[in-house]
Amino acid sequence: MRSSRRGATSVALLTTVLLLAACSPGGGTPSPTDAPPSGTPRPTATATPTPTPDPTTDAPDPLAGWTLEQKVGQLLMVGVNVGKIDQSSYDAIHQHHVGNVFLAGRTQAGVVPVKNLVDSFTALVSDETTHGTPMFVATDQEGGKVQVLRGPGFSDMPSAMDQSALAPADLQDQATTWGKELADAGIDLNLAPVMDVVTSPETAVTNAPIGYFGRNYGFGVETVTSHANAFSAGMEANDVDVAIKHFPGLGRVGGNTDTTADVHDAVTTRDDPSVAAFRSGIEAGAAFVMTSTAIYDQIDGSLPAAFSPVVVDGLLRGDLGFGGVVITDDVSKAEQVQAWSPGDRAVLTIAAGGDMVLASADPAVVPEMATALVGRAQADPAFAATVDAAVLRVLAAKERLGS
Repeated sequence: MRSSRRGATSVALLTTVLLLAACSPGGGTPSPTDAPPSGTPRPTATATPTPTPDPTTDAPDPLAGWTLEQKVGQLLMVGVNVGKIDQSSYDAIHQHHVGNVFLAGRTQAGVVPVKNLVDSFTALVSDETTHGTPMFVATDQEGGKVQVLRGPGFSDMPSAMDQSALAPADLQDQATTWGKELADAGIDLNLAPVMDVVTSPETAVTNAPIGYFGRNYGFGVETVTSHANAFSAGMEANDVDVAIKHFPGLGRVGGNTDTTADVHDAVTTRDDPSVAAFRSGIEAGAAFVMTSTAIYDQIDGSLPAAFSPVVVDGLLRGDLGFGGVVITDDVSKAEQVQAWSPGDRAVLTIAAGGDMVLASADPAVVPEMATALVGRAQADPAFAATVDAAVLRVLAAKERLGS
């Protein structure tokens, strides 16, 4: 049985996170040439100095004994295709110390085979691979067209649009059942619910990533917040964390960032009602926020949200006060981010204030991402401190969940 979800976070971890955040620069925004190119040999495992202890606290250093490679591994989540497992998913853990996995694709096999698959990955946790730290095991179980796991032991979940027709209390009850099904399969993180605001049935038709597929909880902020938060509460009742997505909102874009490049939102501002929906999810206790890869012209027109310090450090952490784990949408195969190398995508994410890089669709890019993060941290002490702060947020989330 897992420990209590709220208020159980280690004082040592939180203290160190706050100290690092207070004394460390953001690490800067790298240019596309800052990360090592593909094929650069991976540095050998090297122990890295830990931050100087603050004499005002007796808390032990929670990162003592970690190698830089192990730290970086906590900041990556590798995809595992449930229909055709790629050896590179296993290699990411063995060779690059990746500390989190995402079940991708689609399966009708049911809970027992899924649990066996999960166990084959969680068994790879060791002192050498992940410093003995358990993994987050995640999937996309929204309902409707976005439901990775089906078959015996998994409900046929309605779409978010259909879920929005339920009373929030009824939705929470159903989500509690869905959460238990995930927990029974060994999954402790659902990259859901969608909190993107689609404003009308008319705009839904042209909103390729969300409205077109009925992934939105009705139309408007009030329905989104009441129902998405009910969904989250049901998941959390079974110790399944949620990642509300896709910050700061995909409800106004035309293109799908997975399949289309140069996707922009020309309307959303920092104080937009769609941003307020995420504030509600954060206040309700969401442990993760997923950032989108669209570009928001009125907030930061120069970078995708996941790579933008203005969006992540400024808006999400600053304006909204989010202190949990910031995870990207898929940045392995998405067309929107192909202009950046895999290494640059990872470095930009962490430099912006993010904590976890999702490589769900193409696990083969993980080695380049890990190598780039290690190389940048070795060359830049400020970025190394940013890595440490991100690792501590991930470890705090794992400890709170009781993973």
